[in-house]
Amino acid sequence: MPFFDIFQKSEDKGKLKKKPELKITADLHEKNSLVAAELVSLGVNVEFKHLKVADYLIGDAAIERKTISDFISSMINKRLLRQLEELKQFEKRLLVIEGIDEQELYNDENSNGKGMHGNSIRGMLLYIVLEAKCPIIFTKDYEDTAKFLFLIARRMSLGKKEISLHAKKKARNKEEQIQYILEGFPGIGPATAKKLLKKFRTIKNIINADIEQLKEVIGKKAEIFKIVGEF
Repeated sequence: MPFFDIFQKSEDKGKLKKKPELKITADLHEKNSLVAAELVSLGVNVEFKHLKVADYLIGDAAIERKTISDFISSMINKRLLRQLEELKQFEKRLLVIEGIDEQELYNDENSNGKGMHGNSIRGMLLYIVLEAKCPIIFTKDYEDTAKFLFLIARRMSLGKKEISLHAKKKARNKEEQIQYILEGFPGIGPATAKKLLKKFRTIKNIINADIEQLKEVIGKKAEIFKIVGEF
């Protein structure tokens, strides 16, 4: 039990400082996660709000958290690229990829069981760090993730700068919206989508185009739109 001098002057007592409260703002989707529960057990004040960008806000840092399964699926459906673009609003940003002790991130032999070759995942990791300028932390499991977030909060508690809760989803212009839709077709990546847009301008023109016209632009991939046009 700590000993307090009862004869200590009142002004000296005022100098006894409490440890700063550690506060983390988490997106509502994280409310039932084991990470949030672990943070609470570590003594962190976790406040849940609807966040338009990121899963956690700590001081002036924005953190996106993904399990390995979520990371792979967000690569496939292109959600990850949009989220990385939105994170650029914050000078301090971080991507946490959770579960390397529980699941293999990639395997060149079985393509992770989800049709993603190891080199595709390596390429995405390089893009995130070199192009999107977003640091990555790989954590063993949810407890490890919580410990990292706890340490970030403790570091941030030394300063008082708060991050804005009014970050916005990045609005796509019309051409970007059309390209995003085109990339949803099997085998159509950003480069192919841009070629089609440059030539035909609209999705309607692409669907209605003659198969030979399409082949002149994208080769055998034109068969995809021939099938679509039959429905």
